Amino acid sequence: MTTEGSLSPEIVLAEMKKHGITHVVWLPDSETNWLYTLMKADPSITLVPVPREGLAFSCAAGLHVGGAKPVILIQNTGLMESGDSMRGWTMGMNIPVVLMVGYRGYTRHGVNKDTAATYTEPFLNAFQIQYYLVENSGDAPRISVAFEEAQRNKRPVAVLIGDEYHGFNR
Repeated sequence: MTTEGSLSPEIVLAEMKKHGITHVVWLPDSETNWLYTLMKADPSITLVPVPREGLAFSCAAGLHVGGAKPVILIQNTGLMESGDSMRGWTMGMNIPVVLMVGYRGYTRHGVNKDTAATYTEPFLNAFQIQYYLVENSGDAPRISVAFEEAQRNKRPVAVLIGDEYHGFNR
């Protein structure tokens, strides 16, 4: 069930499947519980947990080189910690991967209660990573835009999930 103000994990999974995602590389967390449950039950998707966010980029690069189509599911704090790995593995190797980034601390009205949100967009801009904000199910078509752009430009593109604490937890 989707409401205007939330992001349905079913819709997120449908967008990933529409683009042929075979693997989800991620660091397990409590915020993506409902999405995790759906992905785990889907036989067409292989979940690849990593112990550190930086390893997600080398893992995704290896999967891509091996013919798979991965997506990276990561929180903004882990993304920032992983800058050099992102640069070397996905940008340096021209890997067309979508980064689904939990936008921790983001508030729609710009009054951030966590500096993780304050630095997320400047971080992506510094690396010249295009990004699309998805706050609710009505924004879900932006996920397809990100997949298409990553493929066209052979580089990472981010989807900022601005509904981190609501839609994925129901």
